[in-house]
Amino acid sequence: MGIVRTNNLNLYYGSVKALKDISLDIEKNSVTSLIGPSGCGKSTFLRTINRMNDLIDTVKIDGEVFFEEKNIYKDYDVIDLRKRIGMVFQKANPFPMSIYDNIAYGPRIHGIKNRAQLDEIVEKSLKGGALWEEVKDRLKKSALGLSGGQQQRLCIARTLAVEPEVILMDEPTSALDPISTLKVEELMDELKKKYTVIIVTHNMQQAGRISDYTAFFLNGEVVESGKTENIFYKPLDKRTEDYITGRFG
Repeated sequence: MGIVRTNNLNLYYGSVKALKDISLDIEKNSVTSLIGPSGCGKSTFLRTINRMNDLIDTVKIDGEVFFEEKNIYKDYDVIDLRKRIGMVFQKANPFPMSIYDNIAYGPRIHGIKNRAQLDEIVEKSLKGGALWEEVKDRLKKSALGLSGGQQQRLCIARTLAVEPEVILMDEPTSALDPISTLKVEELMDELKKKYTVIIVTHNMQQAGRISDYTAFFLNGEVVESGKTENIFYKPLDKRTEDYITGRFG
């Protein structure tokens, strides 16, 4: 059983059916890539896992989403769910405050006020985000002064600060230069030792490099999913092969 599991998941934006009968298992301590052309439901699926789509008035969902075998719509308080399933967005979104306060923000909301404990969380999270060595001497400086790649790693570190079990990443490197992209990819390889990572990516090479499992989305459906090497080199569906070899998308 996967740590995250969907069963016949359907999602509607008003009358438009954006996700169609999606049944998918996400394995614990792995990186799973969601691939497919623009508008095929990847990000919508990702946002369903921690109920971000609840924020949209016209959304209607049926089917089941399980996290650790509990139904996320029935058995979880949404705040607790988002603490355990963190999210990193396409565009780095540091808060307009110091590097330290960015990381301490989540733990403070969850009731941690002790300075020594916060110091420890900040250091541990920044190390987890592969950023500590670069910023340890300027923790009181504004996070907005960091480079784009550093800001994205800060957002990853901020997610780690509340000790999630799953990290959702929506195209986290699409706005980054190649060197920053490589750092984030290396970071994902480290993160899966402790966390489960689910990433939406448009970059086929990236999916091939970083992920253990891949799910190919098309028109709101999962055409095929499985181990990345099978999806890339031995796809069972002609549409998967056509997408991966660049015939469309």
